[in-house]
Amino acid sequence: MNPEKSPELTVQTLLALRKEDDAVRLITERLRVKEMGPADHIRTKHEVKAFVESGDTAAANKLLLSGKERVALNQAMAEKIAITQSQKQRP
Repeated sequence: MNPEKSPELTVQTLLALRKEDDAVRLITERLRVKEMGPADHIRTKHEVKAFVESGDTAAANKLLLSGKERVALNQAMAEKIAITQSQKQRP
């Protein structure tokens, strides 16, 4: 299994990526941390580092769930901000 080609991120993919030399960078890219807010970005990177050190399956599952939630939350907030700004621009 090539973890870089899999479109869906799974616990097994995270466990495989954990063994790579630049695991933290690879995992954070796959979790799309750049699409999160600054605090969530930093928090997720710390969680990824802890997962890479431990290799715990439960930590991998938690990382997947929290990563998806943070990206979704940031997207929802960005949409609300865009709507608010467009309403303010109306005469």
